[in-house]
Amino acid sequence: MDWLERVARLRQWTRNGTRAPHKPLLLLYALGRFHHDADGELRYTAVEQDLRHLLTEYGPPNRTTPAYPFHHLVSDGVWEVRTDRGPGSPGSGVRDLRGTGAAGRLAPDLRAALRREPGLLDDITRLLLDQHFPPSLHGELREAVGLEREPAEAERLSSVPRRPRDPRMRELVLTAYEYRCAFCGYDGRIGAVPVGLEAAHVRWWAFGGPDAIENGLCLCSLHHRLFDKGVLGVGDGQRVLVSQRFVGHSPAAREQVTALAGRPLIGPQPGSPPVASVHREWHARQVFHGEPRPAPAA
Repeated sequence: MDWLERVARLRQWTRNGTRAPHKPLLLLYALGRFHHDADGELRYTAVEQDLRHLLTEYGPPNRTTPAYPFHHLVSDGVWEVRTDRGPGSPGSGVRDLRGTGAAGRLAPDLRAALRREPGLLDDITRLLLDQHFPPSLHGELREAVGLEREPAEAERLSSVPRRPRDPRMRELVLTAYEYRCAFCGYDGRIGAVPVGLEAAHVRWWAFGGPDAIENGLCLCSLHHRLFDKGVLGVGDGQRVLVSQRFVGHSPAAREQVTALAGRPLIGPQPGSPPVASVHREWHARQVFHGEPRPAPAA
C-alpha cells in the first residue's frame, strides 16, 4: 500500500482555496505520539485540549472543534476509533466522543508500516507540512506535535516529490522591495549580505500561490512569522492589517505590531507590481484572524 499517496489524498473541504487542515493536524499529532509511544492510543478527553490548541494556532480563522477530524479521519483509512462499547466511532459530536470513552490511533496497517520502514514517518510528516502549511511554520509545528526538527540532509534523501519552486522568487521579491521589510522597514546586512529578510508568499505556495512578485512581500523574520500566523495582513490600499485578537503590552509589542495598524506598505519600488488583490483577499479569508485594529490616532 502506498501510504504517501493515501495521505496526499485525505478528503477535505476544498472550495476557492479554503483551508481545512483539521485532518492533517490530527494526523501530525498522532504521528508525534506514535513516535514516542508506538503502542499508545489517544483518548479523546485526554487530547481534546491539545488538538483544540493546534486548530486555534494553525487552523483557519473560523472556530471549529477537534471532534470533527477525530471522527472523520477514519474514512481515509489511516485512523481508527473505538469506544468503551467496542470498535467504531460514535460520531462527530463532542458529547458522544467524551461520553463513550472514544479513543483513536493510527490504523493497524499504517502502524505496521511505520515500524517496518524507518523513514516513512518523516516522509508522511514532510508531505503533510508541504501540502498544508508554509515553510515558516514547519519547524515549530514539528515541535508542537512532538516531532524532531528535520535534519538538513533528510530533505535531499526524501522520496516525497515536491512541486518545484522558482529559485528566483526570493531575489526578485527582495529586489522589488529594495531589501527592506514592507511592514517595518528593517534592512539589516552583514557586509553586503542581507540578514533576517525573507520572501513571504501572501497566498501560501501550498494553496496554489505563485512564485511571483505580486504574490510576495519582503518581510523581516519576525513579521514573516506573524504574517503567516494571521496576526498581520494586507488590506485595501496596500495598508498593514493588525488583528484585534493580538495582545501585547510591552513597548516592543506595541512598536513592532500594534503600531503598524493602517500603515502603508513600504514598497514595492516603481515598476514592480504591488500585492495582487486576489492574493490579499485569500490571505484575509484563510489566514488573518478576526477583525483588523483601527489605525492609531495621529
